[in-house]
Order: sequence, then C-alpha cells, then structure tokens
Amino acid sequence: MEKQQDFNKVLSRVDVLVLAFGAMIGWGWVVLSGDWILKAGSIGSIVAFLLGGILVIFVGLTYAEMTTVFPKTGGAYHFLKETLGIKAAFIVAWALLLGYISVVAFEAVALPTVVQYIFPNYQAGYLWTLGGWDVYFSWAAIGMVGSIIVTIINWMGVKQAAFLQIVLTLLLTAIGLMLVFGSTFGGGEIQNMDPLFVGGTAGVMAVMIMTPFLFVGFDVIPQVAEEMNIPMKAIGKIIVLSVSFAVLWYVLIIYGVSLSLGPAELKVSSLATADAMGAAFGSPLFAKILILGGIAGILTSWNAFIIGGSRIMYAMAQDGALPAWFGKIHPKHKTPANAILVIGLLSTFSPLLGRPALVWFVDAGGLAIVLAYFMVSISFIWLRKRQPELERPFKAGNSNTIGWLSLILTAGFIVLYMPGMPSALTGPEWIITLAWWAVGIYFLFKKPSSAQPGSSTNKMNKIG
Repeated sequence: MEKQQDFNKVLSRVDVLVLAFGAMIGWGWVVLSGDWILKAGSIGSIVAFLLGGILVIFVGLTYAEMTTVFPKTGGAYHFLKETLGIKAAFIVAWALLLGYISVVAFEAVALPTVVQYIFPNYQAGYLWTLGGWDVYFSWAAIGMVGSIIVTIINWMGVKQAAFLQIVLTLLLTAIGLMLVFGSTFGGGEIQNMDPLFVGGTAGVMAVMIMTPFLFVGFDVIPQVAEEMNIPMKAIGKIIVLSVSFAVLWYVLIIYGVSLSLGPAELKVSSLATADAMGAAFGSPLFAKILILGGIAGILTSWNAFIIGGSRIMYAMAQDGALPAWFGKIHPKHKTPANAILVIGLLSTFSPLLGRPALVWFVDAGGLAIVLAYFMVSISFIWLRKRQPELERPFKAGNSNTIGWLSLILTAGFIVLYMPGMPSALTGPEWIITLAWWAVGIYFLFKKPSSAQPGSSTNKMNKIG
C-alpha cells in the first residue's frame, strides 16, 4: 500500500479557507431558517447561533493547535492516537465519520427538496411512506444522480474538488449577501422581526442544539493536513477565521429572513430563505435565484465532507482499525478512492429515506460531532499537561483555559441530546446512532489487520 506521503500537496491558503467555510454554510441556511425563527424568535435564534458559535470557536482553537502539532491525514484520529491511545482514536474517528456521513446524506436528501421548490409537480413512481412522507422514485433519483456526480469529482482529485468548492462558495456568498442587502434596503420591515424571542430558554436551546451540525466543517482542515502547501502556523489561523466567517454568515441570514417574512408567512413557507429573497426584491424570480445559492451550498458541504470522511477512513485503514481496502490511494488521482466510493454509495441511497431524514441526520450527526469535539478537548488538555514544552507552531493561549472551556461546553451540549431534555433525540435518530455504534464496536474489538507500511498499529504507545 502507498504511504501517506503519496498525497499531492496542492491546497493553497484560499483552497483551505474556502473548503472549511463552504462546508460550514452548506444548505441548512436555506431549508431550516424559518424553523429557527419560529422556535426561538428572530433575536432568540441569533443568540442561539452566537452561543453555538462560541462553542465551535473554542473547539476550533483546540483543533488549530493540535493540527500544527500532528499535521497528518486523519486529523483528530491522530490527535487521540498520540495522546490517549488507539482505542480512543478509533472512537473519535468513528464519531466524526457518523457526523460527516450524516452531512453527506443530508445534502443528498436536500438536493431533491430544492428541485421540488422549483418544479413542485415532478414526483412520479411512488415507492413507500416513511415518517409520514411519501417517497417517489423521481424525487429520490435527483439526489442519487447528484451524489454520483460529486463522488466522481472527489475520486478524480482533491485539487479539482477544491476548485469546485471555490466557484460554488463565491456563488452562494454573493446570493446570500443579496438577501441581506435586499432585506435591509428593499422589502424588509422591522416589525416582521416580532416576536424577538419565542419559548424563552427552551426556544434558544432547541435552535442551539442544531448548531454543532451546522458549524461542522472547520475540522475538515486537519483531515487534509498532508495535502496543504502552506506553513503550519497559518493552518491554525485559517481554522479560526473560517469559524468566525460561518458564525457571521448564519447571523446575517437569520437577520435577512426575519426582516423580510413575519411569523404568519414563515409558518406557511416551505423554504423560508428563498421566500424571503422573493419578498425582499418583490419578485418570485429572486426566490429562484436564491435557490441557485442553495444548490451551491449543498454541493460545497457535500464536497467537503466526502473529502474529510474519506481521509479519516484512510488514516484508520493505515493502522489496521479498518480493512486495508479503505486505505488504498489511487495511483493516478492520489485520492483514497475506495473510501470515497463507499461514502458516495451511502449518500446515493440516502434519498430513499425521504425528506424526514433531513432532521434525523442533523440530530444524530450532531451528537456524534459534539462527542468528537469533547474527546479532542480532552486530548488537548492531556498534551498540554504532559508535553508543555512540545513545539506548537500555533498556540491557543498560554494556559489550558481554552481547552477546559471547550471541554465544559461540549459536555453541556452532549447532555442536551439526552432523553428528558427539550432537544432530546427521537426514535429514528437513536436507531441511526445505535446502529452506527454497533458496527463501530465490531471494528473496535476485532483483531486488527497487520500494520501497513508506515503505520503505527503495533506501537499503540502514548507520548510521555
């Protein structure tokens, strides 16, 4: 098997920043904005995203430092392997994989949802009903074809995928800013923002619990550490900058939508952000234009998480934690081609679950992502304590404060997903979560395959 250095170091600063930012803004801002405002109010939902953003910024700082210490493909997998050991590394990687694949599957379901907004009567070929929603073959086929296309682009090379990311991110950013300016200086009215808060603390929590899933994306950067042609110190700064941009993006979108649509209009809107764009400019044509931005967002997030997820699988396969087949590098394209194909296959079948799967993927993936953040926070604190003099090209402060804040905040978020909480996971979400971890337990306790060249299966030792 080829060693890790067989990756091409072709990603620039702009490539990496846009990869992370495009991953974080995705499609949720189009399809879920109305739900956020109805659950928490205009200001309440902004507060929820600011609080969620604070969590992610603290976590991002720990990632930034750890990435410059262990700049290896697989990111968090190596953070944990080099601090807490191989089993902890498997757990964090398996959690991240669920989060990443949930996003990829989410986008495959979101694509036909967008097309339905533009062409409401294209459904044909009834298949079945899931979660009270009728699934049609024509509807699912849109997402399946999109999945195949994105998978092929990633299979062909990371530079091609990065170029696609830049083009699409520029498009969706321009369209999103059109909404904000149109709402502010065009058809938006300040009274539409009432009520400012809905449901008090419970309303804010109901929105805040979605933010880890929506902000996930900056952690794709460590997954491609060996494909970046930039100084290590710059990686940390790019992670922090990408998170800050994403927080600002979501706040501006909520502001623009709440300014253009009142509660009565939000309740009857299937895609509130698109309807807000039409209202801001007084023309349904602009709603269609925003949908183009939404499609671009779907593709940027989809693209980024196939990249991130396949690199985690590659790193695990190098150590024997997954079958060696997942660690094969394509001789021409220099990509973990088999891992990309498996993730692409899972996303290709996800539209068959229908639109209710959007919420299932958000919540199940969100819990997995926060668990991974919690474990990275522990590894950050552990390394600071055991190796205080270790060279850190990017350092997140001189004390352990960042790490402890990240740990406390992520632990608090994990509690919010548990039974009895207002934002607890539902039945389908627990099914996804438990089924995923059942498979993970099998691999965790399965006898590892022989170590691959350059791997560290047989040296499960820790630093110190």
